[in-house]
Amino acid sequence: MDFLVEPTNSLKGEIELPGDKSISHRAIICASIAYGTSRIKGFLESEDCLSTMKAFQEMGVKITRQGSSLVIEGKGLNGLKKPKKPLNMGNSGTSMRLIAGVLASQGFDSVLTGDKSLNRRPMKRITDPLNNFGCSIETKKDGTPPLKIFGVDQVSTINYEIPIASAQVKSCLMFAALYANGTSSIQERNQTRDHTERMFKKFGIPINILQTDLITTISINPPKQLSPCNIEVCSDFSSASFFILAALILPNSHLVIKNVGINKTRIGFLKAIREMGGYIDIKNLKDKFEPTADIVVKTSKLKGISLDPESVSNVIDELPVLFIAAALAKGTTSIRGAEELRYKESDRLESMANSLDSFGVNFDLHHDGIDIVGLNQSSSASISYLPFNKAEIDSSGDHRIAMASAIGALRSQGPCRIRNCENVATSFPAFLDFSSQLGLSIKAV
Repeated sequence: MDFLVEPTNSLKGEIELPGDKSISHRAIICASIAYGTSRIKGFLESEDCLSTMKAFQEMGVKITRQGSSLVIEGKGLNGLKKPKKPLNMGNSGTSMRLIAGVLASQGFDSVLTGDKSLNRRPMKRITDPLNNFGCSIETKKDGTPPLKIFGVDQVSTINYEIPIASAQVKSCLMFAALYANGTSSIQERNQTRDHTERMFKKFGIPINILQTDLITTISINPPKQLSPCNIEVCSDFSSASFFILAALILPNSHLVIKNVGINKTRIGFLKAIREMGGYIDIKNLKDKFEPTADIVVKTSKLKGISLDPESVSNVIDELPVLFIAAALAKGTTSIRGAEELRYKESDRLESMANSLDSFGVNFDLHHDGIDIVGLNQSSSASISYLPFNKAEIDSSGDHRIAMASAIGALRSQGPCRIRNCENVATSFPAFLDFSSQLGLSIKAV
């Protein structure tokens, strides 16, 4: 499936987007290993999240739909059953890495696999520390899936400093720590999204977080059981970022996105956009177990910035969107410390560089980042940048490249075609529906 995008003049409206992908994954996992009935309202029914749900169904967890909620009959920490076949995670790296932490200390063997893209992604970042703490997991020689997990009754206490900024690695080890023989400690120097920490507290897991200027230490005391609970999943911030971008770059635009998760470890994109001069207003803040708010966006004249490498972990999923914003700014935007982009569904640094090149944007690509020369070189206060070239772009089968490029194409000189967009369904299956609702000319062909 391709996207055909026509230039669009303006965007006005109010929307409420589907549930957060990261929170949906974690809610399913915790509810499945809790003992008793949990309800999840607002679960994101994307392909990635459904992969997580189906995996636990294949391990004996009963999950049913009641209205807008999922009802999960949790089996307890040690109540999962051996799956009859390899568990297919599809394209979801989050599913594979987090579920590996749970399966690493079960009393049965299991196999985690995925599609061609997922089976090329690095997994030694989780298997090496898990094996060091008493688990037994095999990969292919190059450290990629499938993961062959050999059941052990209990893992050793985990004490580990994560060498890269990765919420998936951290969360994998946190799930494994639930089965350890004592209190585990996990450290990270650059704080990553803390959805797992919040979810653990919601399910009654004893957890202590000590944060200093240099390091964050998470201590986990294994519980006897997880307590079931009800979860309301807020709207996905990463999905919101695409429409935030559209409202920023289309003339005379005004957009309200309601009930968006604004967890401080997720909103580095908002901070960067504000630094670039973007109009972003936060209203109706609600401090639930995950903070939410309405985000108001208006057309803005943007300027280039230098993104602090220490901030990259809090904007990692939104960097393709930020690249498009930078391409339409005045001056040069420099991004470093983003090497992790090379290990996503595609090499996102390379994929976005190809998109920018097709749009006629000048840039210098580096191993861990990029310098983007914005097209708005006007000194006037008005938004007077050159439009992007009419282009045909290959998304490399990467959902975030596809959506970021599609939004950028709204500011092109003519119709653009974005190829290989099927994987948009992995994170935001309703992307086209919401685009149409806001009057954006993005269609599947």
